[in-house]
Amino acid sequence: MHRKRIFLAAGLTSALLIAGAAGVGLAQGSGGGGSPVPIDPSGSFEISGVQVDVKGKDAEAARQGGWRIAQRKGWEVLSQRLTGKKSELSDSVLDSLVTGIVVENEQIGPTRYIARLGVLFDRGKAGSILGVSTVVSQSPPMLLVPLQFSGGAGRVFERETAWVRAWNRFRSGGSTIDYVRLQGSGPDALLVNAGQTLRRGRNWWRTILDQYGASDVLVAEVQLRRDYPGGPVVGIFSANHGPDRVPVTSFALRVDNGDSLDALLDAGIQRIDRAFQNALATGQLGTDRLLAAHPPRPKTEEEKRAEAEAAAAAAAATATASPTPDATSTSTASFTVQVETPSAASVTASESAVRGVPGVRSATTTSLALGGISVMRVTFDGPIASLRAALEARGWQVQEGPGVLRIRRAGGSAPAPQPAPQGADAPKAQ
Repeated sequence: MHRKRIFLAAGLTSALLIAGAAGVGLAQGSGGGGSPVPIDPSGSFEISGVQVDVKGKDAEAARQGGWRIAQRKGWEVLSQRLTGKKSELSDSVLDSLVTGIVVENEQIGPTRYIARLGVLFDRGKAGSILGVSTVVSQSPPMLLVPLQFSGGAGRVFERETAWVRAWNRFRSGGSTIDYVRLQGSGPDALLVNAGQTLRRGRNWWRTILDQYGASDVLVAEVQLRRDYPGGPVVGIFSANHGPDRVPVTSFALRVDNGDSLDALLDAGIQRIDRAFQNALATGQLGTDRLLAAHPPRPKTEEEKRAEAEAAAAAAAATATASPTPDATSTSTASFTVQVETPSAASVTASESAVRGVPGVRSATTTSLALGGISVMRVTFDGPIASLRAALEARGWQVQEGPGVLRIRRAGGSAPAPQPAPQGADAPKAQ
């Protein structure tokens, strides 16, 4: 049975301040080096601090035996924690439940293995066997900004930092906070930087949050202070919420040498996450009312011209039409339509597809965001409910808000331009 094995490069040296904290350094089988993405975002049950002391015919046999014993002990602790009584399973069943072994500290001899380990269990399978619910109620999506100050300079994604790597190692699946964590590639370094954390303007924050599908922002900050290279490191941590950076918690941790920096940061993240979860439970992480609102956007000259033309055409049609007792009137209105545009070609394709909807007079992109959500201004003969129904009939998935529609294809990507139907090669209706 293949198992994902996770190792720790350095442990804590200051037990007074951060005793029992676990760190993760290298994931074997991933091509070497630290993982650039969260190691375990699935929300596995984690049992840490499992002590083993095993002898074997050689070092590898002793280590494998120690991990197997850690699985058994971990399962007993997990079952006791969730059901109130211990249970036992065979090693073959445990092999199918365990998703990872976290090495917190280990000593390997020729025939002996002494370690403190953590064991990760598959949440769905373990909950099914124990008969407990595994559903975790989470917050709205929160954009995480990992801000590190070192040497007097603040960095987020401008350059790779130990703080960003630590958050990538953090297993957040079991947390009640739905973190939106960025990889720092593409436009991330420009949009989410140290300067942005000091801005309070809701409009620009709203644009950034829409870009990443988040509802609010959390700023996790650490200031690293060193007495001398390789010597003691002090980390001053703070957690803040929202554009106004409302304080949630702050504390300081220390390790005796630079080799334990990763363990220091991992311990700080654990405390910050607990603080965020407590704030969510007490109602302190409510989304700012101004941040959630979309202020009206001034119309462009093209939109004004399109509306004037539509109004003139409607007036001319009304003047020439012969009124009848059962005649019905159709009003023309403009609506905002948000659409996913992963590429430049998808922008043109989306505009063409929307213009092809019956009743649509014009569809113009007014806010372009390649790789994100662009905004179109659509002039339509009828109410917004009719426009929604017409788009859904064309195969779009539609979400409706006050005067706003958000559309996407059922497959999750923007539509490609469709050629004219030709015999058997004509595209089938979705």
